[in-house]
Amino acid sequence: MQRSVYLKLVSPAEALRTLLDAFAASPLKPEAIPLSQAHGRVLAEAATARLSSPAFHGAAMDGVAVAAEETFGASERRPKVLRLGEKAHWINTGHILPRGCNAVIMVEHLVPGKDASGHETVTIEKAAFPWQHVRKLGEDIVATEIVLPPGALIGPYQLGALAAAGITHPVVFAKPKVAIIPSGSELVPLEEATEEILGQGEKLPEFNGLVLAAMVREAGGEPAVRPIVPDREEELRRALLEAVESDADLVVINAGSSAGSEDYTAGVIAGLGDLLVHGISMMPGKPTAFGSVRGKPVLGIPGYPVSAILAFEELGQPLLAAWMGRSMPEPGVEQAVFPQDIPSRPGMEEFIRVKLGLVNGNFIAVPLPRGAGTVSSLSRAEGILRLPADSEGLSAGSRSPVRLIKSARDIAGSLLAIGSHDNTLDILDSLLRKHYPGRSFTSSNVGSLGGLMALREGRCHLAGSHLLSEDGEYNKDAVRRHLSGFPVQLMRLVDREQGFIVPPGNPRSITSLHDLTQTGLRFVNRQRGSGTRVLLDFHLKRLGLSSGSIAGYEDEEYTHMQIAAAVLSGRADVGLGVKSAAVALKLDFVPFAVEEYDLVIPMRYWEDKRIQDLAALARSDVFRKVVLDMGGYSVDRSGELVWTFPG
Repeated sequence: MQRSVYLKLVSPAEALRTLLDAFAASPLKPEAIPLSQAHGRVLAEAATARLSSPAFHGAAMDGVAVAAEETFGASERRPKVLRLGEKAHWINTGHILPRGCNAVIMVEHLVPGKDASGHETVTIEKAAFPWQHVRKLGEDIVATEIVLPPGALIGPYQLGALAAAGITHPVVFAKPKVAIIPSGSELVPLEEATEEILGQGEKLPEFNGLVLAAMVREAGGEPAVRPIVPDREEELRRALLEAVESDADLVVINAGSSAGSEDYTAGVIAGLGDLLVHGISMMPGKPTAFGSVRGKPVLGIPGYPVSAILAFEELGQPLLAAWMGRSMPEPGVEQAVFPQDIPSRPGMEEFIRVKLGLVNGNFIAVPLPRGAGTVSSLSRAEGILRLPADSEGLSAGSRSPVRLIKSARDIAGSLLAIGSHDNTLDILDSLLRKHYPGRSFTSSNVGSLGGLMALREGRCHLAGSHLLSEDGEYNKDAVRRHLSGFPVQLMRLVDREQGFIVPPGNPRSITSLHDLTQTGLRFVNRQRGSGTRVLLDFHLKRLGLSSGSIAGYEDEEYTHMQIAAAVLSGRADVGLGVKSAAVALKLDFVPFAVEEYDLVIPMRYWEDKRIQDLAALARSDVFRKVVLDMGGYSVDRSGELVWTFPG
């Protein structure tokens, strides 16, 4: 089959310039809409005040309105008495000043009384000056002046200004209409993606359309997700023509933009119009293509979720914003320290998702999986590192700017844990967020040993660990060896069952480590430095078994859930992990050992309110109940301080 070939890789900046130059003329028509419907819209023309605000001279304080000249000469030694209704008039904040008045004296500076004839009076001991405590006509807005310029985004504050100026029907850009065409023979509509259909392993739920539609709305547009198109060139051509002939201002084809034998997007665009770009030097997102069909822009973005999101963020959203004369909001940026080497692919601009924590006044960035299909890495990310195409990567300890997804304030309220993975860490995060708004618990899975190293180097607040020593003791020996001179507390989180995760029915009859050496058996392991790997190696050594006799010993995953997923998918026959991961994916579990999973907390953070709140949650009944329901855990000592290491 013929494969599409990239025209020429261009940089993301060059691709955006090409797109904006080609479609600089905005297709959006102005429309006047009721002010009550204007929130989130963009002004197409200047909003000119119809009224002044305020429209009269009004009191800015409660008190009496006076002509300032009537008070001149008043002092404590020579107070003035003004008759109410003649020289002074009671007035409340916001009310119009009586004719002839030009000042307000605050009520607390008045002494009420009566004169000899019984008329009510006020005595003042200090002269007022003209326009004292008065909001003058037009002080805020003067009729005919411009209140907001074209391109202004109408938010809550802008709504107030428009209302005050009497602008009841602002003229805004019509919302850009975006047709989204999902493509792929393997896709089924989200509402039809039942467990039964997906369980057959041949179909995937189509959710990119949902995400892209939300991004269109975020940019001020109106999305329309069209029916899924299978991987057939003629059907894609027909779907594209229908979308172009509709009222859509922009057409987005999701998937099929790469160079595979069933990737038709670029060819279809070229066949029906002009293909301007095919291939952008960005990772993820390289296969992105765009062109013009019958004068309308057509954007072809990759099917992998992260690639699709980043490509639309780089090209689609800026185009929609440009048509409305505005830019997308600039995210916050912080300099962050990278505790590990970040390799870079030469010639490609890379977008690396990271988790963040504020530790010792420094933003610490821990990279998440880079795969273009790992959409959860975007939902879990708190920042994005953008490595230029000419970068050679980052070395451990270096600093680089990170675009924030989460606010700096939220990051400051988060605890950053680096170390061993356990499903109960996510439970702690959920409970922290629920019971202590503004708090969160961010974890990065690098293994127990990696966590202790991160603690030592000041890169996290705490670490999860379950390192077994040769004498059968958990964590203490590892702490002594790796954290000498670094005082810490060991707090028990859970005792957990480790064992063999196997398919339902345990078809290979796995009952012991000896069974892992079966001919043809495929094992999946945890990464070097993880407590689970240490546990495995400890028992292999004790039994005199060679790791080389186990097929798959070098096949590594970073979490227990990934181990379970490998078994569920059939990629492996067995893996070593915690029972809760097997239960979650409805796999069988053969117990092997019970281990102690502790949180290693530096002494300097022990009294931190965030740590104390975390410990209280670990001791709480709600945490214990949720954990016990997961299966494979004991919570008898959860939240208990089990050891103090003086350093």
